[in-house]
Amino acid sequence: MSKKNKLPRLGLLYLDHVLRFFDKSNFRGWPDKIETVVYHWGNDKERFIKEVKRKKIDILIGNIPATAYETFREIARALPKVQFIPSLDTQFANKSKENVTRFAWKYNIPIPKTYIFYDKKKADKFIESTDYPKIVKRSYGPSNYGGYFVHKVDSKEEAKELFEKKKYYPVYMQDFVPMSADIRVMLIGHKPVCAFWRRPPEGEWLTNTSQGGSMDYQDVPKEVLDLAVKVSKAANAEYWACDIAVAKEDGSLRILECATAFAAFPYIRDWIGQYLMWKFSNGRFPLPNIPIYNWEELGKMDSSVLRTLRYITFGRYTPSYDGAYFLDKKVKKAQEGEYYLHELDKLYPMLNTYTRDGEEWPSEKWNFQDRYGKSIKKADFDSNSTIDSDESSEAVKKNEPQKEKKIEISEKKIKKLLKSVKGIGDKKVSKILKKFTPEEIANSLENSPKTLLDSFKWLKKKMVKELQEKLKEI
Repeated sequence: MSKKNKLPRLGLLYLDHVLRFFDKSNFRGWPDKIETVVYHWGNDKERFIKEVKRKKIDILIGNIPATAYETFREIARALPKVQFIPSLDTQFANKSKENVTRFAWKYNIPIPKTYIFYDKKKADKFIESTDYPKIVKRSYGPSNYGGYFVHKVDSKEEAKELFEKKKYYPVYMQDFVPMSADIRVMLIGHKPVCAFWRRPPEGEWLTNTSQGGSMDYQDVPKEVLDLAVKVSKAANAEYWACDIAVAKEDGSLRILECATAFAAFPYIRDWIGQYLMWKFSNGRFPLPNIPIYNWEELGKMDSSVLRTLRYITFGRYTPSYDGAYFLDKKVKKAQEGEYYLHELDKLYPMLNTYTRDGEEWPSEKWNFQDRYGKSIKKADFDSNSTIDSDESSEAVKKNEPQKEKKIEISEKKIKKLLKSVKGIGDKKVSKILKKFTPEEIANSLENSPKTLLDSFKWLKKKMVKELQEKLKEI
């Protein structure tokens, strides 16, 4: 093979205690060895950098959890010849709700009106004077775990009680917008490949299925897909997911969440692998053909079937005569008119991302959480900080960034923690400890609870939530 056509060396990025998004099977057909590198937390940065260099990896593929994001900013700078997929800039929104908000502010993306405070006095003043109801979120850290770190407060008394109990920092609040539903859209190369509605139970406001919400795949509006494409392009994302709220009053759209880290069926991860193989092979591998609204038909299958499907492919339909396209009268209505599906498909091509020069979100400027501490009670606030025009209140004192620490816990304490939850007895504790060390259990609860849920079918989300709360007290 000529040097010009030589394929880059791929590496898959894994982290201890974190669920793996990709494996080598997602890159079926790649002729060369695909390396793997594992980050072990703690003081593992230098060893990790040396391993990537030793294995001569050109492209490192994988999502980075919130608690390791800043460390990997440093790692990426130490490996300037290695391309991270997604880039650290693309993964900026993965770190926190605050980062999602700042990303949305920059690119004029509609979101609920949001307020961020690092100054405790200004936060208290706002809580006293603002209108309610409000939504309160834990800004920093991994995912919402099914909405468990999102709260609705109907009065200043409820808000004060919540922050006193939860110690969320910074104070992150949004105006409450009643919504009829939200829609999750997944994209590859800025092309929507899956989308579904999530509707709250009667009389409730959370749409998460873990909280009793329902979901379906039918008739996702074109306007929702257009907004998701706009957001994906702003992030320059090879793969991406958005949660988009549909307001109950006027049907207006707002972004609730967006990130490269999201749950996806194996066949969607296969499609991402095929896309990346095309991207890095100079056309040696073809782009996957993924028809728009394919999810309406696939979504008719039971989720237990969808979780086992692999390597789904679609052929390209070629009409045998003029007008054959229009025999299927299936159309999608949009604000600007009606579209046949083949017309819509052309409006959503799968596109390549591009390499940006420099860093869009350098940590020296944008890493507010670590500069100002993890606890609102321990934070050293600057009395001269002001509320900016973008509604955020940020202290200007620059503290040293805090390194993430691996949780260390004794077997005695982890046993006591596990047995404190109803439904977990001695036998189940033994089974858990047989598979995981005490440190792995604690770090999984903190960073990747799905690892435990997937390992033990009897373990329920309610149990995990209770374990997470009790872990904070240890």
